Amino acid sequence: MSSTELPFVPPANVLPKVGTVRVAEGERLRSVELPGVTLTVRSRPPAREGQPPALFVHGLGGSSQNWSALMALLDGVVDGEALDLPGFGDSPPPDDGNYSVTGHARAVIRYLDASGRGPVHLFGNSLGGAITTRVAAVRPDLVRTLTLVSPALPEIRVQRAAVPTGLLAVPGVALLFTRLTREWTAEQRVRGVMALCYGDPGRVTPEGFRNAVQEMERRLRLPYFWDAMARSARGIVNAYTLGGQQGLWRQAERVLAPTLLVYGGRDQLVGFRMAQKAARAFRDSRLVTLPDAGHVAMMEYPETVALAFRELLEDAGELGAQRARRAGRADAGGDAVDEAGTDESMGG
Repeated sequence: MSSTELPFVPPANVLPKVGTVRVAEGERLRSVELPGVTLTVRSRPPAREGQPPALFVHGLGGSSQNWSALMALLDGVVDGEALDLPGFGDSPPPDDGNYSVTGHARAVIRYLDASGRGPVHLFGNSLGGAITTRVAAVRPDLVRTLTLVSPALPEIRVQRAAVPTGLLAVPGVALLFTRLTREWTAEQRVRGVMALCYGDPGRVTPEGFRNAVQEMERRLRLPYFWDAMARSARGIVNAYTLGGQQGLWRQAERVLAPTLLVYGGRDQLVGFRMAQKAARAFRDSRLVTLPDAGHVAMMEYPETVALAFRELLEDAGELGAQRARRAGRADAGGDAVDEAGTDESMGG
């Protein structure tokens, strides 16, 4: 094996089980087999029947756990599911080894088509923001609204702190990095990631930090961990260079769904200066800027993001429609009155 090659990754059907993925209270995990890919899906039972479906897509190096806090806050508003992209979380690598933005978008579309849940309220963070932008552009029939938290859309002047992540795309760098950091503990790695992704790492609770360390220990035992990271980083870099109708900014202009954009003032990976450009590119958008937030506002300030999403639904007329349906069921002898009251208490 040359120094530029990544380690051999065995087929998904012979990958070892390396540990149990954490499932928060009220959540459940299931595995969904699709053509060419198997996805792990995290969900919460909806607070009531008839809630509109939502799908959450994480960023590079993340997993469906990145959305747990926000999903819990939106329990009474949407029927939420978060997936682990191929090669991340508890999902095995894709059969074809395609970690491009288009490859990931194809996996999301396959899941939505197979589940019949579309159109959904679609959420994306970082790499997930690029993926969901592409999904919304090419399959508008699958998307009700689009919520993007620090989406990885092309920048001319890349954030200095994002350069090491981009370097993972260079052949041989991932293998070199694994050798140079062989002695790093999972705790050291997690502290580094949190310093990069949070505006204020001090907002992470001791329990949250312990959970992150356990998850890091689990991931480092996966034989395909660095392969998935490197190839997905390469996929972002390649997507940044595409022009024409495949360019991400051009696709942003094609998105028809009402779009919520969330940008953090302390984001070290996606430039805060891109917020206004994004607001101009998405034709039906509202912009929320959080001066103290980093790259993962849905983890750092989930209450604020949840409120902004509820306001998006209010403007789109969806919350009013939900209340009307519940009121209709109450008039028919149901018990939806208390449920509507719960909505109001959450700021709807």
